[in-house]
Amino acid sequence: MRFVFSFLFLLTVIVGRAQITPAPEVKEGEGPWDQLIIRGVTLINSTGAPPVGPVDIVVEKNRIVDIVSVGAPGVPIEAKGRPALKPGGHEIQAEGKFLLPGFVDMHGHIGGTEQGTPAEYVFKLWMAHGVTTIREPGSGNGLDWTLDQKRKSATNSITAPRIKAYTFFGMGSKTPISTAAQARAWVRENAKKGADGIKFFGASPEVMFAALDENRKLGLRSACHHAQLNVGRWNVMNSAYAGLTTMEHWYGLPEAIFTDKRIQEYPSDYNYNNEQDRFGEAGKLWAQTAPKGSARWNEVMDTLLKLNFTIDPTFIAYDATRDLNRMIRHEWHQTYTLPSLWRFYYPNRLSHGSFWQSWGTEQEIAWKKNFRLWMDFINEYKNRGGRVTIGTDCGFLYNTYGFAYPREMEILQEAGFHPLEVIRAATLNGAEALGMDSLIGSVEVGKLADFVLMDQNPLTDFKLLYATGTIRLTADNIVVREGGVRYTIKDGIVYDAKKLLQDVKRIVEEAKKKEGITELKTPGS
Repeated sequence: MRFVFSFLFLLTVIVGRAQITPAPEVKEGEGPWDQLIIRGVTLINSTGAPPVGPVDIVVEKNRIVDIVSVGAPGVPIEAKGRPALKPGGHEIQAEGKFLLPGFVDMHGHIGGTEQGTPAEYVFKLWMAHGVTTIREPGSGNGLDWTLDQKRKSATNSITAPRIKAYTFFGMGSKTPISTAAQARAWVRENAKKGADGIKFFGASPEVMFAALDENRKLGLRSACHHAQLNVGRWNVMNSAYAGLTTMEHWYGLPEAIFTDKRIQEYPSDYNYNNEQDRFGEAGKLWAQTAPKGSARWNEVMDTLLKLNFTIDPTFIAYDATRDLNRMIRHEWHQTYTLPSLWRFYYPNRLSHGSFWQSWGTEQEIAWKKNFRLWMDFINEYKNRGGRVTIGTDCGFLYNTYGFAYPREMEILQEAGFHPLEVIRAATLNGAEALGMDSLIGSVEVGKLADFVLMDQNPLTDFKLLYATGTIRLTADNIVVREGGVRYTIKDGIVYDAKKLLQDVKRIVEEAKKKEGITELKTPGS
């Protein structure tokens, strides 16, 4: 049976969930080579530098060893002074193309049995969109399962982004964690098992402080979705002071900015397990905070900045709340959304994120206003030097894996981010939040060879990053498709992103054939 996804359920039942099919161990992609040279490309980096090119980028095995300017745009490149290709080396002619650091998804659940999404499907959709690193916030398929996929990704025996494995707080505990001593013991055991961090939903103040404090002492990182069940007594300010490194979504942030109340204005007939109630009222939450620029608004922001706190907003996870019909009709659903995942999106009182019992104009208008206020805080946080990252939380609310990533980029631009600031959020900021910025997140000498190679400049239009591309009209009045990642390069291995997308298409076609269907039906049709 499909279920209501709640904090209490996670603590008591999630460990017993069935696991999805792991990715097949098949060698795909080309390389790594002793030497790889990407020739004549325009580099769009995450360091704050503007695009620069043409440059030759030299990789030896899996490390960038040189970045050489080889001329000026529109001028033939002279051979003199260019890095030499060594015997057995490989080169990619990339004049007129654009290269970026590999993308980081800070909220990447690896599918679920309720969605019917095998790992191969999820991983290849991410990789087809240039995502080379993910944070798995919870390891819902089990920590051992996630660590197995992490190891295989690290050795590239499967086609997958590299994985940082967090666990849901309390996962595997035989009894509910209700004391500080139990919390500290669980955190120590979690670290011994090899987890990279913890995903919290909230608990009593005593338990939250103890768990975060112990986790910080061990040098591990943390994330939190401050669920409404506990946010009234423990919001993001409490978590940040206690050592939380990253907040997800936005729950817990507006509650910290209240000045005339301590608890959200719940209607008297509200029920958290009624997801229409939960999400309908959540769309009114930012309007209850102190105004932008007020003393309390600045106090919260200044505190989070001082603590070097990371915000992973996942705007895309709530995009459907402000225009449900548009999300249902995304053009990629028919070809790239599995029928089982499509059914999971349907309205359903028993399923998290399927709260479309009666979602109408009133709710969408409230959420549009909610987004604007939320965006104001996130944009100002970025402007003052705060770290904002990109996460997608796919598999819910008509957000299909991979395709949600460029949409989150678009929403950050809508919030006020310059396109280069969006790229930083997608790359270097995520690497810093994971403690991996010495290895990934920017194209610099000494770092790993994680790249996104494109035929077009995505700074001009993030729609070019959708695997399906975007619509253009030629000078001859002919409609064409442009865009999509050309190559995703991870650990110096070159993956044909178009080929990965064809693999996903095949998986979906086989699923439809097995079910005897040819198309996905709109809910209610």
